[in-house]
Amino acid sequence: MTRILAGHSLGAALFLSLFFAVFGGAARAQEGEAVFNKLCVNCHKDGSPTQAPLPDVLRKMSSENILDALENGKMKAIAQRLSAADRMAVAKFLGTATSETIPQSAYCSSPGPVMANAPGWMGGGIDLINSRYQTAENAGLTAATVPNLKLKWAFGFPGATTAFGIPSIFGGRVLIGSQHGQVFSLDAKTGCIRWMYQATEGVRTGFVMSADNKTVYFGDQHAIVHALDFESGKELWETKIDDHPLAIVTGTPKLVDGRLYVPLSGGEEEVNAGNPDYKCCTLRGAMVALNAADGKQIWKTFTVDAPKLLGKTAKGTEIWGPNGASLWTSPTVDTAKGLLYIGTGVNYTGPNTKYSDALLAFDMKTGKIVWSNQLLANDVYNFGCLAEKPELQTNCPKNKGYNMDIGVSPILRSLGGGKRILLVGMKNGLVFGIDPDKKGKILWQTRVSPGGLQGGLIWGSAADEKSVYYSISDWVPPQPENGGGVVSIDIATGKVNWRTPAPKPACLAIKGCSAGQPGAVALISGVVFATSLDGHLRAYSTTDGKIIWDYDTLRDFDTVNGIKAHGGSMNGTGPSVAGGMVFSNSGYSRNPVMPGNVFLAFGVE
Repeated sequence: MTRILAGHSLGAALFLSLFFAVFGGAARAQEGEAVFNKLCVNCHKDGSPTQAPLPDVLRKMSSENILDALENGKMKAIAQRLSAADRMAVAKFLGTATSETIPQSAYCSSPGPVMANAPGWMGGGIDLINSRYQTAENAGLTAATVPNLKLKWAFGFPGATTAFGIPSIFGGRVLIGSQHGQVFSLDAKTGCIRWMYQATEGVRTGFVMSADNKTVYFGDQHAIVHALDFESGKELWETKIDDHPLAIVTGTPKLVDGRLYVPLSGGEEEVNAGNPDYKCCTLRGAMVALNAADGKQIWKTFTVDAPKLLGKTAKGTEIWGPNGASLWTSPTVDTAKGLLYIGTGVNYTGPNTKYSDALLAFDMKTGKIVWSNQLLANDVYNFGCLAEKPELQTNCPKNKGYNMDIGVSPILRSLGGGKRILLVGMKNGLVFGIDPDKKGKILWQTRVSPGGLQGGLIWGSAADEKSVYYSISDWVPPQPENGGGVVSIDIATGKVNWRTPAPKPACLAIKGCSAGQPGAVALISGVVFATSLDGHLRAYSTTDGKIIWDYDTLRDFDTVNGIKAHGGSMNGTGPSVAGGMVFSNSGYSRNPVMPGNVFLAFGVE
């Protein structure tokens, strides 16, 4: 079914309008407040272990989008215990009556050619080895010109409180996904809209282009992989790769020789386990190979065995396992060996499994796991462990771990002389140098931060031929001035070249401000770009780590598409660079830090 449209769910919006017209909006809003305070407020409050958005943030969204999240999105498993009327009432209580619409004037006035030879940025890692390193020629920027970067245009995501999609650049156009599932094809120079497509759920992944530059592929947070015509945005096919209600795709697929390799994750189940009535847990990570021509599955390999009923909690809720070991990131492709490398997450409940918090190597032809290296054993964890009251902690494993997922894509680099290395960072603050030709043998390991639940290395690194670069989270809500920093490490030895601490945030008086820098970095010759939870995008010299450019996004923006937009905490997928321009999102409401809904484009005169 083709979904090139401007709304989110016309049927849901119409039903919502009719419901409130018949039953009375004010009365239902009062009932919605009562339902919210009884069943939802413990998650959506300061200090909640679920890190769910606060009510003030939710009120920036439309009732339509909130209802969709309750009935079809990430809140479906929790909201299923509510009646349809209660879900409607909560949506009315929290959301705005209508959502902003994008005016026709935001669309490009002429079709415009696809510039096939224009510099691009493919998916999340730019290349098959996930280097996030743009060549000097394709970057169109140098250490000398980066200080001259200026804002060229800003684009607002309607009704959003988080901007987390990976900007992908092809043929003079930028593809970007949104919190509510809209996918936009924008002119890279002006930001005008070429087309818009509506996915089933939010789109966090980057986009992958076919060899003939005609088809783009991506995944959404409903575990659906989409194939679109690049020129028109017309849907060619879509495939749901897992039926679990909380299964999602967060890592950008890789396209090699007509096959799409798609990682499957599902951390929302880990969060839902904070509800003592939730049967934890049955989701398991997987790598899936699809035929790029039609979306049909070729093979699927799970990271744990099928879960079984293990018993019940003291409250009487069923306990299931094994589970977890989600694949959060984009896989790294070793074309010489025919292997995919990727890191995994934690188990949500026992039993412990050998593939949690591990680096895995999949055979690209068969899906077989050829070798593995478990970098942290016995890391069993879910959000029930963070509940304030003991009676709410019943889903927490008896021998809980620390939630130290591998959320950073490995980078494959050559050391010369036929030797190679995989560079892997973890939330525990450790960076590993691993030999891919000796079944994952550790060559060196370097601690760059204390790490922690919101600490260490979370989203993405970048590496050239000699060094690897990481931005550090170490985000601690009660201590917003702490955390952050950028570090450069010699890939041959693991020795730290330089370390630059985070500047003291200017926004400390604002709720959600933090010095933490969990977002992915981007690298060009002489410069590494890193974002921050204080709303800053900064450029660092790769020579000594000196900050050579700094832009504060924490403000309102006039947008090219007429949507009210504001910058916020910069977290997640990081910036992309191509053709003399830098593209980045601003705004993140999940932790909760500072919400926002803007996509920014920078260039030089």
